[in-house]
Amino acid sequence: MNDLNLENHNNKNIPLLEVKNLVQHFKGRRESLVDFVPPIVKAVRGVSFKLKPLDTLGLVGESGCGKSTVALSVLRIHKPTSGEVFLDGMNIGLLKKNELRILRKRIQMVLQDPLSSLSPRKTIRESVIEPLKVHKIGTKIDQDNLVKKLFNQVGLDENLGNNFPHQLSGGQNQRVLIARALTLNPDLLILDEAVSALDVSVQAQILNLLKDLQREFGLAYLFISHDLAVVKQICNRIAVMYLGEIVEENNTSEIFENPQHPYTKSLISAVPKIDFSEGNNNNHIVLVGDVPGPYDIFEGCPFMRRCTIGKDRDICLREKPKLSLSPDHKGYVSCHFAGEEIPVI
Repeated sequence: MNDLNLENHNNKNIPLLEVKNLVQHFKGRRESLVDFVPPIVKAVRGVSFKLKPLDTLGLVGESGCGKSTVALSVLRIHKPTSGEVFLDGMNIGLLKKNELRILRKRIQMVLQDPLSSLSPRKTIRESVIEPLKVHKIGTKIDQDNLVKKLFNQVGLDENLGNNFPHQLSGGQNQRVLIARALTLNPDLLILDEAVSALDVSVQAQILNLLKDLQREFGLAYLFISHDLAVVKQICNRIAVMYLGEIVEENNTSEIFENPQHPYTKSLISAVPKIDFSEGNNNNHIVLVGDVPGPYDIFEGCPFMRRCTIGKDRDICLREKPKLSLSPDHKGYVSCHFAGEEIPVI
């Protein structure tokens, strides 16, 4: 461990990961030659959250809401426009390049499509062992032994080590990615749509594996998904994103049993139900209007255009709600009329 304490350690008095008012803007493409200044895409607009050791926080929302951008900003793949990211109380933005390289061992990422994440020219053993070689960890014998151990821990036959990704199933390749992420003994795994490309039965297997590995390795997960049914199975907290902002955050049980934001309610109403006894599967909330475009500038509530509660209310038109304690004091919500019932069909 060096002087900056960049290696694995957890101070129980502070969060493992803390994101404070993260903002991420990108320059868009000019629409014509007369547009001298390219428009700005506000991908993330002031996101804040905390993640404790052994926690699993689900970051959910529609495609394009900024979930993956948050992950890449946490990893400093994108340098944030503003805001701060702390790991064990250390401000990642203040670290030098070599210090950041050491710190990144503690945060690993598993992406959606294993075939695009694994080199087709490398065997899966070579792919798993690669992080150890990059960081010059252990001897060749040590590396081989660790890979065999990880294969066993993620449920892979070590005899598959000489196979190439195209020779394995989707579920097997996802296990390879998880094994590779664990080689550096991280504290945090960022799982970006990590099971969305898999069949439902294989999804269940991978989710159960992740739960087992979390207990075995003492991991925290930032689980990014658009699928609330999947998030419900693995996350103990959920943060709902809309247009680059968190509009509601709470314990998973509270999110599903007593959602406060109309957008959260619409997402939950779209989750397929098994119990048809009281017609629960038909209580679908319909969102009106269109999602604002990436260059749109608007005042008031970002959700106003699609909300059946606030579209005609003056405060929603002129004043943007802040993420604050919900009326039931159990979570956080960004809505002037949090908890109010909305029409269903």
